[in-house]
Amino acid sequence: MADKSSSSQKRTSRFLVEATLIVISLIWIIPTIGVLVTSFRHSQDIFSSGWWTILPHRDWVEVSEIRLDESVDVDAPITIGDVTVTFEELRQGVEDGNQKLIWFGNKRTRLVKVQELQWKMFDTQLTLENYTNVLSGIEVRFKDASGAEIVRQGNNLSVAFLNSVAVAVPATIIPILIAAFAAYGFAWMNFPGRKIFFIIVVALLVVPLQIALVPILQDYTRLNLNGTYLAIWLAHTGFGLPLAVYLLFNYIGTLPRETLEAAFIDGASHFTIFTRLILPLSVPALASFAIFQFLWVWNDYLVALVFLGDKNRVMTSALAAMVGEKGQDWHFLTSGAFLSMLLPLAVFFALQRYFVRGMMAGSIKS
Repeated sequence: MADKSSSSQKRTSRFLVEATLIVISLIWIIPTIGVLVTSFRHSQDIFSSGWWTILPHRDWVEVSEIRLDESVDVDAPITIGDVTVTFEELRQGVEDGNQKLIWFGNKRTRLVKVQELQWKMFDTQLTLENYTNVLSGIEVRFKDASGAEIVRQGNNLSVAFLNSVAVAVPATIIPILIAAFAAYGFAWMNFPGRKIFFIIVVALLVVPLQIALVPILQDYTRLNLNGTYLAIWLAHTGFGLPLAVYLLFNYIGTLPRETLEAAFIDGASHFTIFTRLILPLSVPALASFAIFQFLWVWNDYLVALVFLGDKNRVMTSALAAMVGEKGQDWHFLTSGAFLSMLLPLAVFFALQRYFVRGMMAGSIKS
């Protein structure tokens, strides 16, 4: 009986844990799905209904329309069939049994839509037009919820996407290379002040980068570097190095000492050991930091705004500009937002198998 009770408790506990994980996952995933679906919908559909309406559901479907005669005073109560309503009530929609009357457009249209409650299956009216419009810099046209044509200038996010790639890739690779050399030195080389220097590196982890922006900007202005890719590469390298050195030191310090001693006995130099042993064995830690650094640089707005400005606008700056210019145009915003998510997601899924191993670097001593 005791075994059955223990087994039942384990199953209950496992069920609760799995149910909790599923709920948490859904909380994170559903908004992303909403952004993805909205980015493929027509502008008029976005303004008139939520993204979840692409799923099977009961909804009001237009079956006919009634155009009021010019003699009808729209400012007075209006009689349609057996229903007498005001213009404001029609704007909100008036239900009459299984039918709904709703005014379309402004008063000048004099048009009333008749809708019926019906089951709607999967909405397949999806389009790539939103992505084409945000990636190009050409003039785009679309319709709002009332059917009026809106004219906007495209944001040319393709250039911003390439600028983000040009910033994020070098700003990820450079600190990894420098930090790997430094971590190897701290872990396996003896030199005066090694502990003091490592303490300083760890202490830099808690220093807010915001306090360094103005001094660095002043130096860049004197050196005529501000607004260049080199400026932001160096800035992100400096801001990312403390975490990179600490993370890689914890991992490299746990590598088998016997392997390195055997290499020394065979006459290998520190550089040979580092390039042929340390780097291949440290791939999990390198990949783990690469994820952190790439996501941080790709999603950075402040550093890019300070050191690049609008001269080489990156995705975060371009999206912020879209919110200011096209805050009501959700089909553009969601398309731009999902474009900005594609490359970070690809990097994470490509390197995620190393992520946990890199995160646990140094937690277990052999």
